[in-house]
Amino acid sequence: MTFNKLTTIILLLNTFNIYAQNRGEIVDKNSKIERIKTGFAFTEGPAVAKDGRVYFTDQPNDKIYIWDENKGVSLYLEGTGRSNGMYFNAKNQLVTCADEKNQLGYFNKNKQLVVLHQNYNGKHLNAPNDLWITPKGGIYFTDPYYHRKWWTKNHKEIQDTRGVYFLNTNGKIFRVINDFKTPNGIIGTPNGKTLYVADIQDKKIWKYDIQKDGTLTNKTFFAPHGSDGMTIDNKGNVYLTSEKVWVYNKKGLLIKEIKCPEKPANICFGGKKRKTLFITARKSIYTLKMKVKGVD
Repeated sequence: MTFNKLTTIILLLNTFNIYAQNRGEIVDKNSKIERIKTGFAFTEGPAVAKDGRVYFTDQPNDKIYIWDENKGVSLYLEGTGRSNGMYFNAKNQLVTCADEKNQLGYFNKNKQLVVLHQNYNGKHLNAPNDLWITPKGGIYFTDPYYHRKWWTKNHKEIQDTRGVYFLNTNGKIFRVINDFKTPNGIIGTPNGKTLYVADIQDKKIWKYDIQKDGTLTNKTFFAPHGSDGMTIDNKGNVYLTSEKVWVYNKKGLLIKEIKCPEKPANICFGGKKRKTLFITARKSIYTLKMKVKGVD
C-alpha cells in the first residue's frame, strides 16, 4: 500500500470517528425525555408563538391547549373546527388545518376561525392535515384523506388525488404535488428555498426546490421514513416522527434516534430560547432539552 493511499484511509477513518462522536451532540447531555402532561385523546399540531409558548391540539376532543415552559399547560380554546396541524404566521396569527369542514384558516383575536380556503376546482378539500408558511407568507399544506367520525355519513373523498397545495399571498391556490400515496408531514427551510414533504403511506421523505411562484422542482429522495409532523433546527437537521423521532442532517444522513414512551405524532421547538424539543405523542406531551435550537 502506498503512503498516499494509507494517508487517505487514515483521514477517512478520522473523519468517520469525528462524525460518530458528534452524532449525539444535538441533545443536551444532561437531558432526558420528560412527560409534561397526559390524559388527552390524541395530541397533535404543535406550533410555537413568538413568545416561545407552544399551542397544540387534542383533535378528538376538539380543543387547543398552550404549553408554557414556566406555567405548564392551560386550555386555549374548545371548539376549534377539529384543528390538526397548526403554524403561526408573521402576524402571530395561529393558522390551522381545521378538517371538520375541510378548511384552512386562522384564529383572530377573538379566537374565531377565519377561513382562508376550503375548495379546489370547485370541490371541497379532502382534509388539510399539516402546513408550513414561507418567509413571504405563502402557505404549503398537505391534503390526505383520513375518514373522520365527526363527518356526516355521506361525506366522500371527491378530490382526484391526495395532494399538496400552495396558497399564495394573493389568495390563489394551486396543487404542487400530485404523485404521493398519502402526504402528511411538511416543513421548509427558513430561507424559503427547500421544502421537505412526507409520503407517510409510501414511507419516504422527499425534498424540493421552491421556486419564486411557489411551484416545486428537483424532487429528490431524502429519507426512508414516513412521517407525521416534522420540524427543523438551526443546523438544518430535519426531525421526523413515527415509531420514534428520527433526525437527519441536511445531507440526508441519520444522526440521531430519539425514543419516546409513546409513538410521537408531531414535533416542534419551544421555549423562549427555542431549545426545548416539544413532542406530541398520543395521549401525552413530552419535552427534551437540546443543544441546537429551532428556527422561525
